[in-house]
Amino acid sequence: MTFTGKTAWITGASSGIGAALARAFAEAGAAVILSGRDEARLAEVASQCGTASLALPFDVANEAAMLRATEQAVAWRGGVDIFVANAGISQRSPAVATAMSVYRRIIEVDLTAQIAATQALLPHMAERGSGCLVFISSIAGKVGVPMRTAYCAAKHGLIGYADALRAELSQGGVAVHVVCPGSVATNVSRNALTGTGAARGKSDKAIDEGIAPQEAAEAILAGIAAGTREIVIARGAELALGEMRRTPDALFDQMAAMVAAGYMDRLEAGE
Repeated sequence: MTFTGKTAWITGASSGIGAALARAFAEAGAAVILSGRDEARLAEVASQCGTASLALPFDVANEAAMLRATEQAVAWRGGVDIFVANAGISQRSPAVATAMSVYRRIIEVDLTAQIAATQALLPHMAERGSGCLVFISSIAGKVGVPMRTAYCAAKHGLIGYADALRAELSQGGVAVHVVCPGSVATNVSRNALTGTGAARGKSDKAIDEGIAPQEAAEAILAGIAAGTREIVIARGAELALGEMRRTPDALFDQMAAMVAAGYMDRLEAGE
């Protein structure tokens, strides 16, 4: 896949991996749509992109706002070719000291809102018979990591949705990619929620010494271009964990073969 002339829509684009992806897609020749809650920061990122750009600020948890943004995104240049579900919140708290409101908030933002945004855009891509859906999960979406029970639940769920969706779309021309980053040098830990729901306000050594966002973004684009269905971006022990829990391509192929053989039709018919 090449990106020249494509339109890429990235949520969580005001900072970190999302902002780096916007710059990387633009550098590769794509027009970019940037979404997030902070309009000023989106405008700043847009100014760093050398191609056509559109800022669509909204809170991903606001479904009505998301639906309006989807209409605007599709209308802007006649369609969205690449959608990156990147918005999210992390966590730093033990389960025993974490309020249910924190679980609900993280699952709403990191999982439910990402599914809702994809579902809103899916008919457009399915009708065109082309497109690319990219889900930014985490190594914590493959491995249960302490102090992140809510985050792990949401990111595991995002992978499950993406993998099932990939199989369903395998005969229709829409590609699905899952990205599992390890530690990337962003504000993810500083913005993470504690057990009470407050922002943590401090970072981790592993995050501060992590992969540069632009390096991660370039690896993501390379994986998309190569057609890699599960893209692991990590170093050291995190990379080993990601590779240990990587879903084999043979399993992805098996699910696609089931769909090609009529599995969905038979299930709908009650067979």
